[in-house]
Amino acid sequence: MIVLTIASSLFCMVLAKSGKATFYTEYTPSACYGNKGESTMIAAANPSLYDNGKACGKRYKIRCRGGTNHGDKPCRKGYVTVKIIDLCPDCTDDQLDLSQQAFQKIANPDAGVVRINYVK
Repeated sequence: MIVLTIASSLFCMVLAKSGKATFYTEYTPSACYGNKGESTMIAAANPSLYDNGKACGKRYKIRCRGGTNHGDKPCRKGYVTVKIIDLCPDCTDDQLDLSQQAFQKIANPDAGVVRINYVK
């Protein structure tokens, strides 16, 4: 059982993509669901990932890997799973814009921008 868990974790890390995360606070209206409210564990995808709406409703597991500046302890332990509900038109191809609540699960909001690994 332990071997299976370790193998599963390694498999996920191998498939994970690297990028960066920021956060936002205005969740509606969203590109995917209009004015319908969703949970707070949500994210806006960069244009490439969003892919004309194909990413809507997809879930991603995200882990903080470090800060982008020299701040002290930007990351928190663990993962957060978010649902894509919006488009972040100004995000770079390696960026996800998380809800503030989702960002706080994995990082100190004072960090502003953090390096992440994420997997669907």
